[in-house]
Amino acid sequence: MLTTAEIRWFYPGKLPEVVLQWFEQDQLGLASAEEREDIYLYVPDSDFVGIKLRQGRLEIKWRKAELGDLQFGKATGKAETWTKWLCEDLSNECFQPNEVTGKFWVSVKKKRTQRTYKSLAEQLISVKAGDENEEGCNVELTELEVNGNVWWSLAFEAYSKSDRTLENLKEPASRILQSNLYQKLEVKDSYAYPHWLSLVIK
Repeated sequence: MLTTAEIRWFYPGKLPEVVLQWFEQDQLGLASAEEREDIYLYVPDSDFVGIKLRQGRLEIKWRKAELGDLQFGKATGKAETWTKWLCEDLSNECFQPNEVTGKFWVSVKKKRTQRTYKSLAEQLISVKAGDENEEGCNVELTELEVNGNVWWSLAFEAYSKSDRTLENLKEPASRILQSNLYQKLEVKDSYAYPHWLSLVIK
C-alpha cells in the first residue's frame, strides 16, 4: 500500500513540441520514454476510485482526501491524496488484458517520460526512480490514446516515509512550474484519471 499526494493536468490533442522542449530543458537529468498499455475499469460517476490492469498486476487507487487548489506561478491545480493497493500474480495467469471483457474495460495507450526528484538542502536533486519507501516526487509527461482520442498529461506524484508527502509535492512543483512555464495551467483542467476517463469515453 502506498499513499501519494498528486496534481495532474489533462489536455486533448497531440503533445505540443513546445511542451516537450520545455520539459526536457527545465528538468534535471534525462529520462527515456516508456510505452505501455493499461486497461482501466470505467466506473461511471466516480471520481474517487481507479482500477486498472498494468503489466500483469491489478492496481486499485482510492482518493483519501481533496487538499484544495494549489498555485505555482502561472499553474493552478487540484491537489489530492490517493492510496494505492497492488496485487501481483507471479504465475502470470491472472490480470491479463485478454481475461477481461465488456464495454467498461478501456484500453489506454501511454508514452510516459518520468523523472524523480528530492528536495535536499534547498536544492532539487534527481534521485533513482522506484524507491517509494523514501522521500521524493515523480514528475510525469504522458501522451495518451484511448478509442482513437489523443490527449497528453503533466503530473506531480509525491510520496514519503514520514509525514512530508504534501511538502514533497509542493517543493518540486514550485521550483519547476515557476521557472519558464510554457503556458498557463488552469484548475479546470486539473483532475485524476477516473474523471479523465469519464470525459474521453462518453
